[in-house]
Amino acid sequence: MLKELATRLKQGHRTISFPKGNPPPLPDRLRGLPQIDWTRCDKNCSACAAVCPVSAIDPEQHRIDLGACLFCTDCTEACPTGAITFTQDYRLAVRHRKDLVLDEKQKELELAEALDKKMKQLFGRSLKLRQVSAGGCNACEADVNVLTTIGWDLGRFGINYVASPRHADGIIVTGPISKNMELALKKTYDAVPEPKIVIAVGSCPITGGPYRHHPEVVGSLDSIVPVDLYIPGCPPHPLTILDGLLRLLGRIEKQR
Repeated sequence: MLKELATRLKQGHRTISFPKGNPPPLPDRLRGLPQIDWTRCDKNCSACAAVCPVSAIDPEQHRIDLGACLFCTDCTEACPTGAITFTQDYRLAVRHRKDLVLDEKQKELELAEALDKKMKQLFGRSLKLRQVSAGGCNACEADVNVLTTIGWDLGRFGINYVASPRHADGIIVTGPISKNMELALKKTYDAVPEPKIVIAVGSCPITGGPYRHHPEVVGSLDSIVPVDLYIPGCPPHPLTILDGLLRLLGRIEKQR
């Protein structure tokens, strides 16, 4: 026991301080919020749209759908004018699907606002979520689960994953929602007592991701159940997921 205590003291405090202070150091390869300088975009050029595997970019309408975007950077490599860049801005979560579509007028994301007063009183200090992998590749699932490790310690915010939907306040869904998982997803949702919340993590539950329009994929999560929080990415960084969850609970101010 003394040896374990000495080791723990030597290691020090290992949990990140977020959301207090600055966010933890992010890797250079992180692909956060994309920026498009439409003034450098030639409407006669469709190089970015041609290489986008999910048709997330509409160069004619000067529009990009972050709900569909895989953050793959194929568009940045194809753009002849260098109009598209990916920043390190990890803040991507929104409350409404339409807010994930950016154009010349809407250049910045309308970041997620907190639940209404009643829901915030219910879930603000204790939120239990049942995670549902609806046919995912395990990338989003891994980043959802890593939040429970010592470095992130999701439980310190009163947020925990539970085994049974009957013990949950809502569901957090990953994966493109295959037809084989549709009924299981609906049953899980129905088993959660009212009131409840639904969180979509990754491009797959938002639009179907790279599997959109596949005959064995149902489609977007909000076509099956109402969604309260959209967290785009393929997969979203754990900090992006945590930021979205805390905004939903009012732990982070909307404008930050």
